[in-house]
Amino acid sequence: MPTVAKSKKPSVFDPECSARDALELIASKWAILILTALADGPMRNGALLRKVGGVSQKMLTQTLRDLECNGLVARKTLQSVPPHVEYRLTPLGKSLGAALGGLDRWAERNFPRLDAARAQHLARRGS
Repeated sequence: MPTVAKSKKPSVFDPECSARDALELIASKWAILILTALADGPMRNGALLRKVGGVSQKMLTQTLRDLECNGLVARKTLQSVPPHVEYRLTPLGKSLGAALGGLDRWAERNFPRLDAARAQHLARRGS
């Protein structure tokens, strides 16, 4: 009787695990900021562009497409003249948004300490 191989438990440390693809997708600062911005509710492109300061239209569009392709963001065309597009988190995106909100708050609380550590490190190296 043949034995059935047990499935390995998914691990981000396994180079064959597609969880690494998920990490790569959500690890960009633009993805994190867009997902966090959409946690407040649906937004149109222009509103996202204003909320996520510093993102270019090209990068915003590319990131939204990646997030949509992976089921984190839904795109809805509003029937208006001219037509408008609205983006919102999917249930999967909402589950991720909760985790990312904590990451954003951590960065806001701790950036002065990171900046100070970086300045001390550069001073020690003579840079």
